[in-house]
Amino acid sequence: MPVSQASHREVTFLYSVFGLSLRSNLGIPGLIPEGQSEKSPDVDVHLKTSPGYIATSDGTEELAYASSYTVESGEPALRVWKIADGGLLRLDYFDGVRFWLDRKGAEIWAQWPAEVSLEDIATYLLGPVCGLVLRLRGVPCLHASALSFGDFAVAFAGSEGAGKSTTAAALAQRGHAVVSDDIVALVERNGAFEALPAYPYLSLWPESVKIVYGAAKELPSFSATFDKRQLLLEENRLRFQREPLRLGAVFLLGERVADATAPNWERLSSHQALMGLVANSYATNLLDKRMRALEFEVLGRLAATVPVWRVRASEDGSRIGAFCDAISGKCKELVGAKL
Repeated sequence: MPVSQASHREVTFLYSVFGLSLRSNLGIPGLIPEGQSEKSPDVDVHLKTSPGYIATSDGTEELAYASSYTVESGEPALRVWKIADGGLLRLDYFDGVRFWLDRKGAEIWAQWPAEVSLEDIATYLLGPVCGLVLRLRGVPCLHASALSFGDFAVAFAGSEGAGKSTTAAALAQRGHAVVSDDIVALVERNGAFEALPAYPYLSLWPESVKIVYGAAKELPSFSATFDKRQLLLEENRLRFQREPLRLGAVFLLGERVADATAPNWERLSSHQALMGLVANSYATNLLDKRMRALEFEVLGRLAATVPVWRVRASEDGSRIGAFCDAISGKCKELVGAKL
């Protein structure tokens, strides 16, 4: 339920996502509001609002990043600017959506055109924007999805289109609770790494829905302008893992193969694992030298303590069941009979 903040005389919404407490002035589609807390939130989200102190800066802007992915006009899909004397980052998307983040990752502002919906904004906010916030706060993140296997989390990392969410949906159908989708935020405690829970849904392309459910299954799209489908876990009798879980293994999803014996497995050495994890870390383009060095150290410890495998699944989507069987068998080998 929304929480009334008497001191501000406004209704706000409290959420927990990626191990962070978020307070928002508007409800965020896809998230479940939490009860009132006396603790200050980790992140304040100001939707349909811009940061008021931009006007006090000297007006200089420095382009920090332009995405290699371009839209039909040829312009980058995303540009990121350093503004307000370096105190803010501004994310300018091709469709007119604009986010600002403070350098500590403690506040987010967003403005958007009338033709863009709040559901569209949520896809940005809970994906790349939160990913960047996590990195600004020093939280290591993998471009991965994660599910529970007994008392452990298992992450499936890979580039866009590698099958992370498809694999997650198929394993969720088999009773494994979803920890996170697309971004796996990690925390290091007592010499071990834990995966932090994200949000109670998966994002699937229509083709992935067919692979997992068959042609008869229909899932709602996130919005009229976004073709991905939203698989709400509770509505589809699937489980969401609400507490952090110790990371038991990482599978790097490689290029799919036509080999009839697929999936093919390769256990990586610590050095190979480190290189694979670095290649699949999330939102690295805006890390400075100090942050990159820290990430390298953290991922080095992860590679030394958690088994990392490269796996190449069959290019035949109808074999997703056999792939899940193989994953389950491999996980039992890795983390023991508790699975």
